Amino acid sequence: MSKTLTSFSDELAGLVRDSDEHVVRIEARLRLPASGVVWSKDGIILTANHIVRKDEGINIGLPDGGSVSAEVLGRDPSTDLAILKVDSKNINEPKWTEEGDLNVGNLVLALGRPGQSLMATFGVLSAVGDRWRTPGGGWLEQYVQTDVVMYPGFSGGPLVDARGHFVGVNTSGLLRGVSMTISRSTLELVVPSLLKHGRIQRGYLGVSLQPVQLQKKAPELGDQETGLLVISVEDQSPADVGGVVQGDVIVKVNDRSTRLIDDLMVSLSGDLIGERVLLNIIRGGEITEVELVLGER
Repeated sequence: MSKTLTSFSDELAGLVRDSDEHVVRIEARLRLPASGVVWSKDGIILTANHIVRKDEGINIGLPDGGSVSAEVLGRDPSTDLAILKVDSKNINEPKWTEEGDLNVGNLVLALGRPGQSLMATFGVLSAVGDRWRTPGGGWLEQYVQTDVVMYPGFSGGPLVDARGHFVGVNTSGLLRGVSMTISRSTLELVVPSLLKHGRIQRGYLGVSLQPVQLQKKAPELGDQETGLLVISVEDQSPADVGGVVQGDVIVKVNDRSTRLIDDLMVSLSGDLIGERVLLNIIRGGEITEVELVLGER
């Protein structure tokens, strides 16, 4: 038994050593530094947005002990993700785990570099779920929760699986008292948008909505039982200009059902901003169509 435990312990220590070159220190707030993950060898660093308290004077502690300045390229508070850029050739991106390899009960390591040396804590994946909307209104493509202890300064650091592959970026800033990981599938959607726009673009209709039970079933709605009642319409908003009025019930956007407000938020993706969007609405008991140009929130 002792040999087995010793071998297991040595394997964990090896994973930490192999991960060292991919984890940096982020000095972007007044007190305790936090951690970051190398996204690409051209100097892109990922970290948790809530630990980046300033836009200038940010320093990055490199794995080799050096320090370089960094600039903020983009932020998304809704997913607690920030992107920094450094001018250094002494960093390398890690290998990332495939999403299908994540299972509840898998052993994982959370790594952080709030000081000069890499630190680690050990635990398991306690929850792996589907798409999840954060309290800030963003979307995580996969819900990943762990039981690891997030020591001060660990936010922004990586979660590492038993193969030594990075699962995602850890954060304690999305849910109070819960250690969560922004997984690769979310990063691959958010990072390109932040690099291009500096923020996440989200569509805007300009309406207040409330889910309601549909009184009359229509064949074209299938088994859809709820829609979104328009309570109010902002003056000169995309919805107002397009002809949406108070009392309309939105049941589809571009042929996608809108049973709940979350369904609508998914349909109003940033790539549709400035494009024509087709709404199917119930007005006066009849289904009709309204076409409008989507704005940006």
